[in-house]
Amino acid sequence: MTDNHIIDLGGMNHLFSERALTGETMVLNMGPQHPSTHGVLRLVLELDGEIVENCVPDVGFLHTGIEKNMEAKTYQKAEVMTDRLDYMNTIGNNLAYCLAIEKLCELDVPPRSQAIRVILTELQRLASHLLWIGTSALDLAAMSVFLYAMREREMIMNIFELVSGQRMMTTYIRPGGIWRDVPVEFEAAVREFVDIFPGRVDEYEALLTKNPLFIDRTVGIGKISKEDCVRWGITGPVLRGSGMAYDLRKARPYTGYEQYEFDIPTETGCDIYARYLVRVAEMRQSARIIRQALDKQPFGPVRSNNRKYVPPPRSELGISMEALIHHFKLWTEGFTPPVGSVFTAIEGPHGEMGVFLESDGGPKPYRIHFRTPSFLNLQIMPLLSRGHFVADLVGIIGSIDIVLGDCDR
Repeated sequence: MTDNHIIDLGGMNHLFSERALTGETMVLNMGPQHPSTHGVLRLVLELDGEIVENCVPDVGFLHTGIEKNMEAKTYQKAEVMTDRLDYMNTIGNNLAYCLAIEKLCELDVPPRSQAIRVILTELQRLASHLLWIGTSALDLAAMSVFLYAMREREMIMNIFELVSGQRMMTTYIRPGGIWRDVPVEFEAAVREFVDIFPGRVDEYEALLTKNPLFIDRTVGIGKISKEDCVRWGITGPVLRGSGMAYDLRKARPYTGYEQYEFDIPTETGCDIYARYLVRVAEMRQSARIIRQALDKQPFGPVRSNNRKYVPPPRSELGISMEALIHHFKLWTEGFTPPVGSVFTAIEGPHGEMGVFLESDGGPKPYRIHFRTPSFLNLQIMPLLSRGHFVADLVGIIGSIDIVLGDCDR
């Protein structure tokens, strides 16, 4: 063989086998404008006929520079950018970021605000899982499930709009609490949802769980062991679908999750089907948590009274010059946390969402970095897809539930 026979794969030669470099196997692009890659994702595939020999994810097509842009803004103003990371978990992103600030500043959060945070983040988890089950089924040609799931997701979006004025980019959770108290219609709207939701999950399962076509496309496909999940840093439903009962809401409770009773669903199938079963069971557990939080929801303030970091209530601005000046200075100059660095993490819909935050004592973050589950989940695509048909790739991608805004930061 001479160098003239070697194919140039655009700087990726070292990632492929010698058979690919000599043309014995076929190298093709899937994406970045493919509807089933769940975002602007390019997969470089090495195929032997219809069998996947290798699959190399190529990210960066959606890069926004969010982390560096946040470092150029005050802590308060930077929060709006967290909504744009995993846009299927906007409230969860807000929570992770605010927890980091609260840990850095030793800022208290009132009990009522804690309960509302739990309700909204669990609703956000349900909205994410509903979009997942709808689009993943659609990828496998099951149209009805998508229409059913969107019906319930619209109810959740309406609740978000009720409390924040926005359906997706809410920025509702703030350092020291939440933006404002929920309106009087909130509890009735959430109770209506959790009352009907278990029956709606039964409908999804009736369409998929024992469907022979769905089983043929998911059982035994995209397998990864518990040991490999740990080795690659995989968390969330993918890890629990491989048999490991690890959930940060239990392992390292935050936002008062230690007060609530819920189970960690696991499966041992390690495949697409196991991950489907885990997410369906998680939806039932989230509804269970929401119901408990509604019942325990205390009365009281929804924001910390620490005026060093939290603006005064809007009701004071028209009657107190000091409150007006304080509000103006916080929003123009920002607050100054103590020097130090912290790491906090939450259990997001896709896995562990972590925030590293470092302060140099100024009004802007010195360094901020997100540990996002989609980025880590994507790295196991070669492991999950090798030896399977190329037609199975869309199901495998859907089963790890990536969001490209979560990968390209």
